[in-house]
Formats: sequence, C-alpha cells, structure tokens
Amino acid sequence: MIPARKVAAKTREGTQYAALCYRSKPGKPVEILLITSRGTGRWIPPKGWPIEGLGPAEAAAQEAREEAGITGKVHTAALGRYKYHRLIAEAKNSSSEAFIFPLKVTGRLRNYKEKGQRKVKWFNRKTAALLVREPKLRKIIRKFDPKDLQNP
Repeated sequence: MIPARKVAAKTREGTQYAALCYRSKPGKPVEILLITSRGTGRWIPPKGWPIEGLGPAEAAAQEAREEAGITGKVHTAALGRYKYHRLIAEAKNSSSEAFIFPLKVTGRLRNYKEKGQRKVKWFNRKTAALLVREPKLRKIIRKFDPKDLQNP
C-alpha cells in the first residue's frame, strides 16, 4: 500500500487515479468491477486525471461515479501503481501511469455522466486479472484481498 502523502508526492504529468471497485459477501468470492474504455473497448478499472480540490483517492472515487455509476468507500492508500499506454489525438502511443485505490462498493446510481458510453460488468478476481492488459494491474487484482485493508 502507498500512503496518500506519498501518492501526492509521486504524482506528475501523465498520472491518473483509478478505482479498484470491489464487492464481497460472506462465503462468496470477491468481485471486481471493470468498464470498457471508450476508444478501444478494452476492460479497465474506472480512472481519470487529477481533479482540482480532490485528493487522489477522492478523484478515483469521483471517476467511479462518473464512468460506472458506482458509489462507495474509498481507501486513502493506493494498492500500487501501474503503467499503461494510451492512444493520443496525434495517433501516437503515450505512456502513463495510474495509482489504484480500493473502493468498497455500497451503491449504484441509475443515472450517471457516462451511462451508455461503456460496458460495466462484475468479474471474479481471476477473470478480471485476465481481462486487463497491464501486467502490474493483473498482479494487483490477483493479489487483492479486502481483508488486508485497514479502515478507509
């Protein structure tokens, strides 16, 4: 886990904040929510750029609300960070990184900013890890266990 103050210190241009949205019920396996990217349709966690006035974890939670209609309790320490490539307007690949924050889902909004623009689906950890492209993100998802988290 990366404490919030260290995340803020390591944030630079090209850094985004992502939410690892999860739900768990006693006796059931943990599920991870993924969304499709608008451009390529690949499976990703909700993520976005820093938002003025919000800390990194809160920005990740805001992206989960806007992109997937998810509400919940976000943890202020990041699980880690991962690098990814994105296609920018000039058709060049650009390398970016995202810090990912666990978000325990407590609700789902009927209407949200990007409704209908993306697929939103729950997966078990193994399937979610197989669906994402980034090796470091795969590892974070596979190893994620809400029991290891301290209170948000």
